[in-house]
Amino acid sequence: MTFIEKKLIDRRSFLKDIGYLGGASLALVTFPWLNACTATARKETAGEKAKLAIIGTGSRGTYHIGNLSKLPNVEIIALCDNFEPHLKQASALVPGAKLFADYREVLALPEVQGVLIATPLDQHAHITIDALKAGKHTFCEKAMALKMEDCLAMYNTYRESGKVLYIGQQRLFDPKYIRAMEMIHSGVIGEITDIRSYWFRNNDWRRPLPDPSLERKINWRLYKEYSGGLMTELASHQLQVANWAMKMIPESVMGMGDIIFWKDGREVFDSVNLIYRYSNGVKLTYESNISNKFNGLEVQILGHKGTLEPEKGKYYLEDAQPAPGIMQLINQIEHNVFDRIAIAGPSWVPETASLNKGEYILPQNNAHDGSSSVGVAGDGSEQLVEAFCNSVITGKPAECLVEEAYYSSILSLLGIQAMEEKTLKIFPEEYKIPYSKFV
Repeated sequence: MTFIEKKLIDRRSFLKDIGYLGGASLALVTFPWLNACTATARKETAGEKAKLAIIGTGSRGTYHIGNLSKLPNVEIIALCDNFEPHLKQASALVPGAKLFADYREVLALPEVQGVLIATPLDQHAHITIDALKAGKHTFCEKAMALKMEDCLAMYNTYRESGKVLYIGQQRLFDPKYIRAMEMIHSGVIGEITDIRSYWFRNNDWRRPLPDPSLERKINWRLYKEYSGGLMTELASHQLQVANWAMKMIPESVMGMGDIIFWKDGREVFDSVNLIYRYSNGVKLTYESNISNKFNGLEVQILGHKGTLEPEKGKYYLEDAQPAPGIMQLINQIEHNVFDRIAIAGPSWVPETASLNKGEYILPQNNAHDGSSSVGVAGDGSEQLVEAFCNSVITGKPAECLVEEAYYSSILSLLGIQAMEEKTLKIFPEEYKIPYSKFV
């Protein structure tokens, strides 16, 4: 049995254990939010339906409707959006749903058990808080809010309400990320020494306007009144992944942000570079721009024994095991690299780490190239909404999910402050919440 085989459970068994094929596992102890989408959870909710309302029926809202439509235990009974074209498009997908322009009317419906909020960021906090206070189980897209104090208010309201709260961090349900974290935490790549994270696109992030007067309503992501730009829309995902790997949160951040290419009246940066520092000295570098897509997106987690790239679903060991002789010969032929030593014998050596093509974490891998604004098949989004529906029926929260999302949201906003103020920002003590996973 190889080193990796000794370290890891069988791949199919892993998928089965975490609940995608049914069953139970130690992974459910390490990643407790997965309990909400296991075979056990499905049995518990069999024959029942979560009665949901969707608040915000733009691109992400309709994406969720598509995933919800695949589930047997959900009924979408209401749709809400104050932009009529979006509401009409969503209505075509859910023809029997009641339609509303005011979310408060939705919250007044006694038959609505849960709401899924996919509005612009500036509306997340007050709708979520109102929904929880109205006694509704709530799903809110990431990031949590546009202001730190609103993130904390959302968290406190959730804790006081006794209701379920989910935040749209689908990587927590993505099989390749779950597998990656099990590998990292079991020591496969050794001690983490550095994390490099990036997300690149090449588009202006604009959407077509039916009327120029709707510029700020449709292209809300470009304006500070409504959006945190690249940090809240993209970086919040990768900050959560880095903290998940580290089992802690950074203590400080500094960075620079600029508008260097899309000089079209937008207010949020189109290029950001930041360094987050953990208390043990590990640095998380984050880079994002939307004028070059060559690198796509990734979180490269570097350890003293290897490197892991969860988005690509691959890992690379520093001391790679020698391949069988025939495979080494094929590799040499492929690369047109021959030395003067006779073929055979102990002169064969494995590739260096820099040339190592790596190994896949899972047999099937759905990588995101970074361009989609809604997601890709197999990225955990389906399991995320399934888990929410199960929680709506049972009233059981997804343990640890809110805390993971909370800290990624706060760190996104702290990064924005660091760039705008051009100074080192320390994580504020008043925004720390209890969470045993972060030491």
